[in-house]
Amino acid sequence: MGHMRIAIASDHAGFELKQELRPYIESLGHEVSDFGAHSYMPADDYPDYAEPVGLAVKNGEADRGVLVCGSGVGVSVAASKMTGIRAAVCHDTYSAHQGVEHDDMNVLVMGSRIIAIELAKELVRSFLNAKFSGEERHVRRLGKVKAIEAKYCAAAR
Repeated sequence: MGHMRIAIASDHAGFELKQELRPYIESLGHEVSDFGAHSYMPADDYPDYAEPVGLAVKNGEADRGVLVCGSGVGVSVAASKMTGIRAAVCHDTYSAHQGVEHDDMNVLVMGSRIIAIELAKELVRSFLNAKFSGEERHVRRLGKVKAIEAKYCAAAR
């Protein structure tokens, strides 16, 4: 994919893993914007970190996002509430690249209590090296996902 702008964030549970992933992503040749936490705060809340990463991707300030919490589920749920964000928990390399290739996933989510740093690095590398296939069946399916999003996001306003 070449040089990309990556938005990254985590709550307290993912703080240590995020701190290790940020320089790793930079070592792959990407620019990283860190949306926190900037220090370990045991009482912080994951939605406060999912939102700025989602906004950065949604607004085009970042090409993709990486989020970390304890299981990955909380930030995945929160980020996916945002229009245009396709965030998914991936703890295997196949899902990390296939989610981009087939589903145009734009935010990789990982659980720091589930995986360790070396696997997290492999997942990030797979995610960042992948690109959407553009194949007709994937474009068709993504169109259906976007139609669901438009239908229900409009109803929520």
